[in-house]
Amino acid sequence: MDDPQRLEAQDLACRRGLRLVFEGLSFALSAGEALLLTGPNGAGKTSLLRLMAGFLPAETGDVRLLPEDDETPFGEHVHYIGHANGVKASLSVAENLRFWVEYYGAPDLSDDDLKAHLARFGLAEIASLPAGMLSAGQKRKLALCRLLAAPRPVWLLDEPSVSLDAASTKILAAIIKEHLKAGGMAIVASHTPLSLRFAHRLDLRAREMA
Repeated sequence: MDDPQRLEAQDLACRRGLRLVFEGLSFALSAGEALLLTGPNGAGKTSLLRLMAGFLPAETGDVRLLPEDDETPFGEHVHYIGHANGVKASLSVAENLRFWVEYYGAPDLSDDDLKAHLARFGLAEIASLPAGMLSAGQKRKLALCRLLAAPRPVWLLDEPSVSLDAASTKILAAIIKEHLKAGGMAIVASHTPLSLRFAHRLDLRAREMA
């Protein structure tokens, strides 16, 4: 049996221009655990998530997924959902999801499976519609479908429920719970309450993890 995975961040520091956003940040997550990032705007929540996703360089420190795989960088184990949805307006809803599935290295997903993932957020019936015609909420749902269509153990979610209605927020929470139950991990920055049990909370203003 494979050993359970564990995420470890050690002595992270992030600099944006001349500003040191945070430093000396260390935390760990075990399989099945979620961490809630808290703190005021500007505390570094988005910077931390983007750093972990590999979009920002770390001033110091590193992030590892254990047991380590020397052939696969940490970013290849990560789903990042940020403020931008990454939706291509000229492609259909289904074509957008297929693009991301292939980008994330899961091209064997069948069309039926793809539509099933779209159905979780009520998008299957508009799968052929150009994505440029979607509402803000529908575009967010399409972005979140990537979590289902291309499994990865670490989810980095920055305000994932933005533009979602209450029913869709419940679906999102259920999907995160399923991910954790399967042994995945999630780090979430959200001002909207999610019906989740967070094993840890990290206050970036106080730099304290509970």
